[in-house]
Amino acid sequence: MAGHSKWKNIKHYKAATDAKRGVLFTKLIREITMAAKLGGGDPAANARLRLAIDAGRAKSLPKDNIERAIKNGTGELKGNDIQEASYEGYGPGGVALIIDAMTDNPTRTVADVRHKFSRAGGNLGTPGSVAFMFDKKGQIEIDATQHADEDATLEAALEAGAEDFRREDDVYIVTTDPMSLYAVKAALEATGIVASEAEIAMVPKNTVPVTNKDDVAALFKLIEALEDLDDVQKVWGNFDVDDADLEDL
Repeated sequence: MAGHSKWKNIKHYKAATDAKRGVLFTKLIREITMAAKLGGGDPAANARLRLAIDAGRAKSLPKDNIERAIKNGTGELKGNDIQEASYEGYGPGGVALIIDAMTDNPTRTVADVRHKFSRAGGNLGTPGSVAFMFDKKGQIEIDATQHADEDATLEAALEAGAEDFRREDDVYIVTTDPMSLYAVKAALEATGIVASEAEIAMVPKNTVPVTNKDDVAALFKLIEALEDLDDVQKVWGNFDVDDADLEDL
């Protein structure tokens, strides 16, 4: 299986420590803050903010944290001035990686990201060095065990305006135009199909097979190290790995 979805499926089987939960909450809060900063604090008029709030609620982010993040974004409360940043590079096995970050100190963040690449034997590249290998898309994940009728789910997704539909293990992945993500999600939920996750994703146009087990282990170690950085929101990759190579991870 390929790319970011595969990595997320692997992580679902890993126990979440309190420290990891704290990092997750930081990322959720920053996305809510940035969404409110760019589009205003009214979720009804700001699709990105609605998605960010939904994601926070799905991960049990407290209501007070959500409200405070919105107020930080709109300027009602004074907080650190964060900005979006994106970094590109190559990891073990020649895999292209895009790292989306939110930071109040870009100098610190790029140094942290470069350090992680260097330790893993990868290379941090220049802007645009790998971005052309990806398309920005909306992606909705649906628990296939809760919606067992694949044909009915496919039909509902297409009627809602989806561009693509596929199954990976026990997850249906619905792909949309980025601007239509929330509308498709809402249309699916109106039919009783609840999304487990929805986000704007960098989807690889083609994937790179990683067949060496050492490269697979080093690649996933790098991705995990990058995602553990407070400033990093998402890591996207164009890797394709076989389930058999994941047994020791």
